[in-house]
Amino acid sequence: MRTVFDFSPFYRDTVGFDRVFDMLDSVVSQRSSDGYPPYNIEKANDDSYRIVMAVAGFAEAELNVTQKEDELLVTGKVQPGAEEKEFLYRGIASREFERRFQLADHVKVMGASLANGLLTIELRREIPEEKKARAIRIEAGSTPRITKQ
Repeated sequence: MRTVFDFSPFYRDTVGFDRVFDMLDSVVSQRSSDGYPPYNIEKANDDSYRIVMAVAGFAEAELNVTQKEDELLVTGKVQPGAEEKEFLYRGIASREFERRFQLADHVKVMGASLANGLLTIELRREIPEEKKARAIRIEAGSTPRITKQ
């Protein structure tokens, strides 16, 4: 079952949020995935996040983590020749996968590690100085002077 969201009512009351609604629309319209591989998204603190994916059976060389603008792409491709074993029962999946995550503005991938079948991707929000809040000094009894640059 697929739910359709209509963001058009929000366009009436907002200015400059087109990109946010486009991003939400693309996330909603992405084809539903089968849940493979399973993953967790953890909040380490106010500005740090962690994605932990269960990738049992994949070697480091078979995994790829790429950030392009505000999208994180994690792929797993089984190397040719890895399927030479004869299995009587196969409970550990090792099929190829592609998982996409939309990242908020200023979120950067700090690193990735693979240990005990878990791929851990560390993320951090780094807001540039010019975007941070700053205090404005109030001068009593005078009008603010505007200087030309």
